[in-house]
Amino acid sequence: MLLHVPQVLGADDILTAQSLLADAPWTDGRASAGPQAREVKHNEQLAHDCEAARQIRSLVMAGLDRSPLFFSAALPKRLFTPRVNRYGGDSNHYGNHVDNAVRIVADTGQRVRTDISCTVFLNDPADYDGGELVVQDTYGTQSIKFQAGDLVLYPGASVHQVKPVTRGYRLACFFWVESLVRSDDQRRLLYDLDMNLLRLRQAHGETAETTALTGTYHNLLRMWVDT
Repeated sequence: MLLHVPQVLGADDILTAQSLLADAPWTDGRASAGPQAREVKHNEQLAHDCEAARQIRSLVMAGLDRSPLFFSAALPKRLFTPRVNRYGGDSNHYGNHVDNAVRIVADTGQRVRTDISCTVFLNDPADYDGGELVVQDTYGTQSIKFQAGDLVLYPGASVHQVKPVTRGYRLACFFWVESLVRSDDQRRLLYDLDMNLLRLRQAHGETAETTALTGTYHNLLRMWVDT
């Protein structure tokens, strides 16, 4: 499932993040890539333990906690620590690749299975040309370039790339989710059921039918969840 989650970060959060990035210590992004991805990766990342990275991580984590849409779609069990990258200048693209299946959290050594890949955009499309995230999805190739503060999530198994940035800089925060429900098809079904239950409640209030369907949702979750 590929999903647009709007306004994970608010306007004040975005201004704070952009201010922190104005004098940030950028490093070669290939340092965090696997052997195959390293051959096609040409971007920059914030040093993992710098103050700007820590503060932006906190903003993003707080935004995720506020987003019921993110929770419904991702059903997060563990998150790989969010990181921040930049595309532009001589380091302006990332060729086709598939993300590593397992990531190790630097601070704890904990392993995170990368069921879902996530990007939070930190500046607006008007700030740069190019830089589209292109994902080979079940329903064809999707080209993604959202507003600052918006998030896109998509299966970690997808082949994807970031097109060359030809003007300005593209700023983003990226991370991976290990979901309580491993199967993308099962997560999609649960998400669709949850969203339709929400619409039914908005239209008709709490009814015997919505109560029964809510039970179905949770029974499916019990069948599929890995805690």
